[in-house]
Amino acid sequence: MIVKEKYFRPKTIEEAVSIAGEYGKDFCFMAGGTDVMVNKFQGNNSTSCLIDITDIGEMKQIVKSGKFLKIGAALPLDELSQNADIKREFPLLIEVAQAIAGPVIRKTATIGGNLLCENRCSFYNQSEWWRDAAGHCLKCEGDVCIATGGKKNCFSKFVSDMAVALISMNAWIEVIEPGGGYMAYLEDMYSGNGVNPRKLKRDSLIKSIYIPVGQKFQSVFLKLRPRESMDFGSLTSAVTIDKNGKIKIVLGCIDPGPIIVHGNSSDNRQEMIRNAVKKSRIVDNDFYSRKYRKEMIAVFLERSFMKLLS
Repeated sequence: MIVKEKYFRPKTIEEAVSIAGEYGKDFCFMAGGTDVMVNKFQGNNSTSCLIDITDIGEMKQIVKSGKFLKIGAALPLDELSQNADIKREFPLLIEVAQAIAGPVIRKTATIGGNLLCENRCSFYNQSEWWRDAAGHCLKCEGDVCIATGGKKNCFSKFVSDMAVALISMNAWIEVIEPGGGYMAYLEDMYSGNGVNPRKLKRDSLIKSIYIPVGQKFQSVFLKLRPRESMDFGSLTSAVTIDKNGKIKIVLGCIDPGPIIVHGNSSDNRQEMIRNAVKKSRIVDNDFYSRKYRKEMIAVFLERSFMKLLS
């Protein structure tokens, strides 16, 4: 049976959500397409309908909104890096944006797309014929986690660099869905479940990201990967301290969801590091070994504390 692919390019959020409602589960929102299209070619995304939100202008703006800076979810990472408000208030986001893929990809890849980047695993992100030969895992309708041999939990890794940075700065998201919308902390969107890593409804759309201004955030972002201009992370960390001395540690690429540790500038650093390592559920599903990635958590956090608290 030949499935006819459908492609829509709505001009408004309302139109996009309406189209999504017509297709139930058989659709996918797309902006830059740098993650969606790769997953389709690999057979990890079998939806027959693509809803391209590139032409929705209000989702590509950066504006001040009360006590927040509001960033449209469809804004390309390259444009984010050039914005004056971002440079002045949140330079960490520019550093993180420039650590994602390469310059060509950043021309189209969006901030919202990176927040929604699908969890990855060396046993899942392969061609369809490779998975047919090796066996299907829990994330692609199999009955076992190939990385661990377990049959209950998928440990595909959460890989959004932007989410790690934004969560460390207490960012919110504005979500639109049929019949209305709501605001929520970004960190609350992630479930920690490798098979279904986000709590969003199927037909929900992230419209904007809100970052609190005036907090005088100081942050350090670090990323471990084999090739700086190509690869997804094997470990990412963002450590942020605000004007009141509150510390927020966020780790990525070592668990199905973000690892978050709260503290204060007066707290014992080693205790915070031990807490972060203890929370992380690292398995051997990456280029680097589980042991090495676990050791690097402490290294990254020590380096971050030295820059922020010395």
